[in-house]
Amino acid sequence: MFMGLAAEKYDRQYSDRQLLRRMAEYFAPYRGRLIRLVLVILAITAIGLASPLLIARGIDLVGAQPHVGAIVALCIGLLALSVVNWLCNLMRRRMTARLIADVIGQMRNDAFRATIHHDMAFFDEFQSGKVIARITNDTQELAQVTVLISDLISQFTVLLVLIVALFTISWQLTLALLVMAPLVVFLGWAFRRVARMVTRSGFRVIAEVNSAIQEAVAGIRVAKTFRQERAIYDRFRQINRRSYEVNLRRGFVLSNVFPTLNAMAGLGTAVMTYVGGLAAVGGAVSVGAWYLFLVSLEQFWFPMTNIASFWSQIQGGLSACERIFALIDAESSVKQIEQPHAQPTIQPRVANGDGRPLALRGEIEFRGVDFRYNDQQQVLRNFSLRIAPGESVALVGHTGAGKSSIIKLITRFYEFQGGQILVDGRDIRTFDLAEYRRQLGLVSQTPFLFNDTVMNNIRYARPDLSDAAVEAVARRIGDGEWIEALPNGLHTQVGERGQHLSMGQRQLVALARVLAQRPPIFILDEATASVDPFTERQIQAALNLILANSTSILIAHRLSTVKSVDRIIVLDRGKIIEEGDHATLMARSGHYAMLYDTYFRHQSADFNAELYQKLKA
Repeated sequence: MFMGLAAEKYDRQYSDRQLLRRMAEYFAPYRGRLIRLVLVILAITAIGLASPLLIARGIDLVGAQPHVGAIVALCIGLLALSVVNWLCNLMRRRMTARLIADVIGQMRNDAFRATIHHDMAFFDEFQSGKVIARITNDTQELAQVTVLISDLISQFTVLLVLIVALFTISWQLTLALLVMAPLVVFLGWAFRRVARMVTRSGFRVIAEVNSAIQEAVAGIRVAKTFRQERAIYDRFRQINRRSYEVNLRRGFVLSNVFPTLNAMAGLGTAVMTYVGGLAAVGGAVSVGAWYLFLVSLEQFWFPMTNIASFWSQIQGGLSACERIFALIDAESSVKQIEQPHAQPTIQPRVANGDGRPLALRGEIEFRGVDFRYNDQQQVLRNFSLRIAPGESVALVGHTGAGKSSIIKLITRFYEFQGGQILVDGRDIRTFDLAEYRRQLGLVSQTPFLFNDTVMNNIRYARPDLSDAAVEAVARRIGDGEWIEALPNGLHTQVGERGQHLSMGQRQLVALARVLAQRPPIFILDEATASVDPFTERQIQAALNLILANSTSILIAHRLSTVKSVDRIIVLDRGKIIEEGDHATLMARSGHYAMLYDTYFRHQSADFNAELYQKLKA
């Protein structure tokens, strides 16, 4: 049943004390609210104790001297206490709900902030659906358990005051009762470990369900293309069935706690009723005092069993805390280091034409870099490369040559294991990571667009740009002809991931976004998707505008892109085997010439002319 529900690598074990201390830190900013909430809880406790005292006193008075007025006064008093109790409980619920909403909201913020700052290796290894489950489901579970804890605090307060009240009635009976209480507490505590285990498994299987749903929805287009709706449904049914079984086991464990403790409490009540009855018959206590003890006994067992039984359910909240804090505390593999006498942030040196500071010149150097994704996948070994400021280079090579890995290291998405990477002569690991990445413009192989307008996607990196400035940037590409093809111009909604636009249009929007950013270092993982010649000319025009003002590293798949760069780097299994411009490398008839015949030759005008003549013949 629990197969496949193993902990993630970043999970860790926390003691109950550690978890409670961390939770206390979240509640600390709301001390004032907590104090007011405690005062309300004390008021509810006092009212709960006043009711049986009032009834007991009324019974003694009516028994001694029956009078209708005393009965009416007793009823009015009880009614007044009920109204006040209702108002206090309403205040407690509202205060608790607001307090917990603020705490859980902050915890979700922290979990999400930690998630988005993890390196790319984290997202490569761990499924996004499971991460989402920790931020949503686990925090919601914690909120519910926190409400439960507030109820238990109220009941614990009642319990303490009630013990004092019971001593005033009969200290002998109270001591006998307290001797029996630890047995109930021990039984509740005994359920603790198994409750923690089944609850943790329940969270993991819910994460599996979320992950399956997320993957199915994201890949629904592929599933429909290959008519695999039944397959993904069957897979979901299998995971959902396992979720049902795990949560059924969890419910079975938790549902057995309270009945077991209630049975023990019932046994204790029977014993104390017998002992108390003997005391009342013998004249040791009055009939009213005996009644008060019996009523108080019921109120004693209720919070006692709740505290004991809900301790097992609280393990659900602690398990949720454990998973959330593990996500927050997960360590990034990308490590920035301090360098003596180095500025922690990037210092402006020159300015762009629009007055914005341009901090980096864009010199990039790899010195004997070793990089591997894991122990079995060595990508770069003693790799060295220097890119001059303002130079544009294209990386070409077969799949697995190391092109994308070089880009990932420059962007600090992954950590390298040996050597140095220098930017402007400074170790890349000494920069403030956020400041450094602001200096990079990146267009991935499949450009990602947010579900917003084209205009807002272009100014994503520069929110300060006005509509007119965004339009001016967009019209620099092909004189803005591509904008006319959009239904509503720059105000066109791109849809989720840009699905309302063609691949070529997505590339143009992504390039316009970089053009608006004007980064010192530009990185392009060029898409392999075929586009029409008109769109390709517009894409190349946008690239030329960016290349003119940036140090550029391009993974090239288009012949037009390869020919436009200053230098071509030919890679094979993580090593540079050739470099130079297009004409020079073609003249050598080496590895690049072979790549040209494989990937680029069919894109040339000469090839198309030859093909046309052959077809014509």
